[in-house]
Amino acid sequence: MKERIVLREVKRVNEEVIDIVLEDGVIVEIAEAGKGQGAQVLDYTGTYVSSGWIDLHVHAFPEFDPYGDEIDEIGVKQGVATIVDAGSCGADRIGDLALSGHRADTNVYAFLNISRIGLKRIDELSDLSWIDKDQVLKAVEQYQDFIVGLKARISRSVVLDSGIEPLRMARELSEETKLPIMVHIGSAPPQIEEVIPYLQKDDVITHYLNGKANNLFDEQGEPLQVLKDAVARGVHLDVGHGTASFSFKVAEAAKQYDVPLHTISTDIYRGNRLNGPVFSMANVLSKFLYLGYPLEEVIDAVTANAASWLKKPELGRIQVGDRANLTLFDVVKEPIELIDSEGDVRVGDQHIVTKGVFVNGKFLEC
Repeated sequence: MKERIVLREVKRVNEEVIDIVLEDGVIVEIAEAGKGQGAQVLDYTGTYVSSGWIDLHVHAFPEFDPYGDEIDEIGVKQGVATIVDAGSCGADRIGDLALSGHRADTNVYAFLNISRIGLKRIDELSDLSWIDKDQVLKAVEQYQDFIVGLKARISRSVVLDSGIEPLRMARELSEETKLPIMVHIGSAPPQIEEVIPYLQKDDVITHYLNGKANNLFDEQGEPLQVLKDAVARGVHLDVGHGTASFSFKVAEAAKQYDVPLHTISTDIYRGNRLNGPVFSMANVLSKFLYLGYPLEEVIDAVTANAASWLKKPELGRIQVGDRANLTLFDVVKEPIELIDSEGDVRVGDQHIVTKGVFVNGKFLEC
């Protein structure tokens, strides 16, 4: 006999209170609060429920140091149902990452680093011979259900003397594979005005709120024209908080000038999870509540928006007939210290705390 589980009196981010009934991991009913029927009742009265959080930028290959961590440590244990590894592996190791993903509770996808060595080194685009077109094409074909895009880290410490050439090569690989590019931006050279024009619709700028000298805002905080043009042509903006890539001051400028909030991601790995300034997805989301974004907009940035970019709408909704990918969380009204990548400490009056997660119908408490 099929087991029915009732998630009792949870509330959507619009404050609507519902029961969610699951059968063998599939949502079979969204019922009036208190009316759902099932053998097992999980009483989360007053707790928020959303579709399972999606983190579009993580580093989930623990062998690589410093940018690595265990999948479930930065996935389900954070209340995150789905993670997307942002280029930890190139063609040399993408198969190992895919295998680890199959063994994890967390849903896992990946951007393929255009450098075959991936983050085995942190200057992976300094030698153009590491960008092997044939190996990229082979990996994309072999892992087409796993790889969602290509990754190119275009900043001084990564490219060294290669300049803009790795991005030009990434653009060619994108056209051949029909996959979008996620571009990491950071210190110059190359200059940001040289980088952004390469990006097209559905490509991703990650770290767009960084506070480095080569960022996307002028000294008055106004968005550069290259950023405005990129948004107009459909380039996707991704936070990618990380150790060095999120500034409260830049984020405040982005909000002031109505730069859209597409996806919030963590760029989490062992070091910035344990020692900050990232700590967790909930901590990063709490920073956007502090900035004044409504809860619905913040949660959309890790659910519907991310699922839409992935072209997996079922991951960004709560709908009868779908396998249950859900995140349960509270918004706690109490002071909290929040720190950005510049060491700027702010005190918020509320923060998000994860309570549990369903992934493909399996429930895990956080």
